[in-house]
Amino acid sequence: MCRHLGYVGPPVRVGELMMRGPHSLYVQSWAPSEMRAGGTINADGFGAAWWRRSDVEGARDTVARYRNQAPIWTDPAVAEVLGHLESRSVIAAVRSATIGMPIERNACAPFTDEHWAFSHNGVVPDWRTILVAVLADLNEVFAAALPPATESSDRRALFSSPAVLLEAESLTDSAALWVLLRGLLAAITPEGPVTSPADALQLLVATVLRHQPTARLNLLLGNGVHLWATTCWHSLSVLVADDYTVLSSEPYDADPRWQPIADHHLITATPGHCTITELHALESPTTERARS
Repeated sequence: MCRHLGYVGPPVRVGELMMRGPHSLYVQSWAPSEMRAGGTINADGFGAAWWRRSDVEGARDTVARYRNQAPIWTDPAVAEVLGHLESRSVIAAVRSATIGMPIERNACAPFTDEHWAFSHNGVVPDWRTILVAVLADLNEVFAAALPPATESSDRRALFSSPAVLLEAESLTDSAALWVLLRGLLAAITPEGPVTSPADALQLLVATVLRHQPTARLNLLLGNGVHLWATTCWHSLSVLVADDYTVLSSEPYDADPRWQPIADHHLITATPGHCTITELHALESPTTERARS
């Protein structure tokens, strides 16, 4: 599979974070220790996203990104360029491509949109069929959650048609998942059915697993202020310090503050704080309400 890392806290250098520790994300590209039968190395590209402070008071920070389809150890920009960029939040990933999926820059995480960045460590078997079914279910959830209206059901749907999956940057399950998650994030409202990024991740994972129980869905999402993640058939650890928090597929050093996160959990992290709750992977409560 892949390895990814998320940080939120005081400003750090992006490249330094990717190379931090004796078992850094950089090292995990050729010497991962917890791949769980998902490959042996992560040499099919890498990427990093970081947030730049907005010049407009009250505006959200915007996300910037660097990606390369080559192995991370071949790119001097990690140290020479990313090593000089600072940010209060970073998401980075190294990729091990699933057999049959393209090895190209656009297939490398993080995927971004405005102030969001997203990474997927895992695989959705038969994703072309499965994610079309997931899209239909998400539309049903949103249509059922709205009060009766005179407008057509098509206008009330979350996604206009399955063709929106063609907007994915690459023909991969990860890029298509980002299309679905991006739609859920754009639909957040106080009235629901999605009221927060955590809700969006919960609903997406639950719906995918209903159609494909063997899907591996370690998802990592950030907006420059918070990090959200899920554990679903792949490893993830958290380090909570006084003023920063790191989520990582594997600990990058021997700091005793690293704690492994159990499978099928949802994580919300801010600087110096982390909340972990059970991930209801087999069935979404929202979907149950929609079907009742």
